[in-house]
Amino acid sequence: MPLEPVSQALLEQLAESRQPPISEQTPAVARMTGPIFSGMSGPGPEVAAVHNLKLEGTDGGQFRVRVLVPEGEPQAVIVYFHGGGWVLADIDLQYDHVGRDLANRTNSTVVLVNYRKAPEHRFPAAVDDSYIGLCWAAEHAAEYAKPGAPLIVAGDSAGGNIAAVMAQWARDRNGPRVDYQALIYPVTDCDFETASYTAPQNQLLLNRDTMIWFWDHYLPDAEARTHPDASPLRGDLAGLPPALVYVAEFDPLHDEGVAYAQALEKAGVPVTTELAEGQMHIYFQMAKVLPGYETGMALVADHITTFLAEHASTHGKAVSDA
Repeated sequence: MPLEPVSQALLEQLAESRQPPISEQTPAVARMTGPIFSGMSGPGPEVAAVHNLKLEGTDGGQFRVRVLVPEGEPQAVIVYFHGGGWVLADIDLQYDHVGRDLANRTNSTVVLVNYRKAPEHRFPAAVDDSYIGLCWAAEHAAEYAKPGAPLIVAGDSAGGNIAAVMAQWARDRNGPRVDYQALIYPVTDCDFETASYTAPQNQLLLNRDTMIWFWDHYLPDAEARTHPDASPLRGDLAGLPPALVYVAEFDPLHDEGVAYAQALEKAGVPVTTELAEGQMHIYFQMAKVLPGYETGMALVADHITTFLAEHASTHGKAVSDA
């Protein structure tokens, strides 16, 4: 199907502004668009409690996490890693809205990790910070959710990349048990020559040049990009938690998302692949701006809620059998 009309209108509006593409901007200038889009979305829904904390990275530097607690007894802890190409965005702009929405719709506590950004903090700072955030969330889960609540990793774009890496690290480092992963149009590889990367119809708000710009700031060494800590598609996927992989139709990252889902399935991991028809990359952070946000948030929340119901049923049966 064609690109949905609201997305097309947004692209035309941005084109009229005659702003240079991100790939021709400095990170500082590119970051100035965040408040604009956040203002278009407006504040997120109310939650029962918000806790802002600072954690220490492996190098002694600090980064923030925000804990969003819904009303009632939270059924899970979702650690969410935001998108932005490892360079842009943070937990104060659109992603506060995303986190609040996800918390309320899944009745789960959401922990937003404000990992440090490139190029000031290049790879592996983002994944190191994120793993510290994940371990912190697991250690404090009993304070923010019901006893035995599942631990879920989730994220979009670069955040989907980090979530996928976190699932692998938790398995390999005897870390916290991750029960489910929700990956929204994730970066899973460093191959800029896939069909979706080079397709003319996918050169939209995110395009091939912009992704190269992101990678150049995050991890300039092209050979190092092939390590599974940067390109999780190249890692061992056996024994990972069940996954949702949600890809956009008009997206340079479409093919690597599908490839990751296929590789998970080949490795014996239960996986569901969903396609956001007519949507371009970025829809999942565009609350009240692009209709794909509402559809996408509902879909992700439904998948997580279904998983939680199945987990509760299986866990309850295991307890009764014991």
